[in-house]
Amino acid sequence: MDYIDVEFLTSASSIAECPQSDLPEFVLSGRSNVGKSSLINAMVNRKQLAYVGNTLGKTRLLNFFEVDHRCMFVDVPGYGFAHRSQTELIQFGKMMDDYFEQRENLKALILIVDYRHKPTKDDVTMIEYARGQQLPILICATKKDKCKRSELSKLKKAISETLNVPSTSIIDFSSQTKEGVEELWSKLNEMIGM
Repeated sequence: MDYIDVEFLTSASSIAECPQSDLPEFVLSGRSNVGKSSLINAMVNRKQLAYVGNTLGKTRLLNFFEVDHRCMFVDVPGYGFAHRSQTELIQFGKMMDDYFEQRENLKALILIVDYRHKPTKDDVTMIEYARGQQLPILICATKKDKCKRSELSKLKKAISETLNVPSTSIIDFSSQTKEGVEELWSKLNEMIGM
C-alpha cells in the first residue's frame, strides 16, 4: 500500500467545534476496545498514528482525521461507559444527535465489531439509529486473525443475525494481516465518487 497522507485536525465536543470542510466524512463507531485505532492505523498504513483519542479526557470527543485530502475519518467515543455520570451520557447523546443530524458531509457509518464477540445492545442501537437517519452502514469485523478458522462461520453468523445484515456484507478485517483494508477502501472510494 502506498503512503497515505493523514493529519489529525481537531477534537470537537459540539457541532460548533467541528472543522469546516467539504470533504466526505465517515464516522467510525464501536464499543470500547474494539480496535478502532488499529483499524484507522491499518487504513492509513501507519504503525502509530498520533492518536488523541487515547489521551485521558479526550475520549468523549469527536476526533477528526483528514485522510489524503480526499475524505475525513471521524472517530467517536467507544460506547460502554461504565464510569460516566448521567450528565455526561446526556451530553454525549446530544453531541452525537447533533453530529448525525447536522453534518451534511457525512457519507456513512463504519460500525466496528469484534469478530470474537456477539454484537452488544449498543451496537444494535447504533445501527438502528443510522438506519433511522437513512445513513449507509459498513460493518467491519475486526480481530479475525485471533479467531480459530473452524469458528469463523459460526461467529460471522452471530454478527449477521444480531445486526440483521447479510453475512456477505460484513467486511472481515485484521489490522495485523491487513485483510479487509483494500475492500473497505474500495467501498469508501465508491461513496466518495473516486
